Amino acid sequence: MAEQAVKLRCQRIGCNATFTEDDNPEGSCTFHASPIFHDGMKEWSCCKKRSHDFSLFLEIPGCKTGKHTTEKPVLNKPVATKTIPTSSPAVTLSTSATSKESCPRCSQGFFCSDHGSQPKVPNPTPAVLAKSSADVKESSPPPKKIVDINQPQTCKNKGCGKVFKEIENHESACSYHPGPAVFHDRVRGWKCCDIYVKEFDEFMTIPPCKKGWHDADPVP
Repeated sequence: MAEQAVKLRCQRIGCNATFTEDDNPEGSCTFHASPIFHDGMKEWSCCKKRSHDFSLFLEIPGCKTGKHTTEKPVLNKPVATKTIPTSSPAVTLSTSATSKESCPRCSQGFFCSDHGSQPKVPNPTPAVLAKSSADVKESSPPPKKIVDINQPQTCKNKGCGKVFKEIENHESACSYHPGPAVFHDRVRGWKCCDIYVKEFDEFMTIPPCKKGWHDADPVP
């Protein structure tokens, strides 16, 4: 019994017929090149025939002939065209702005159907002015305190706390810790000298690591 040839499905657009490798003469396939879809219109790029209805579009007979094939056609993607913006909107805006300035209604803050509303900028109220003045006062630096050089003061540098007089103050009078204190997971210490202990009493006895001036008003 002779072996029956395997039938293949043609992949050309508009054909969809079956064929065998032994029975595939030139001109047996009728097909289209590629479809174009735009704004609800379907069109064949090869014969320019078109239809709005998709079923009718598929029934349009092919305009090209050749052999059947199992290779799917490669469709060319449409090239997007770039739209170059014109300068007319800028001219329109400029003209509109000029006309707004010369329009008597717009200049007085009234609604104008040609140019839209032109709301007036409200004048600041006394409360707003007072708040603004208060903000300026808060942002200004505090006046520098004048101290008698013989007046006893307490040094606020970390780790010092001694009483001093400004007349006796000098560049190595104070022993202190410049770095912040560290309290983490039951460990206490000073970041500046990298010394850490577990007990608070031990923390208080860690010797200062830097010399400097006594300061009753240190910068925080």
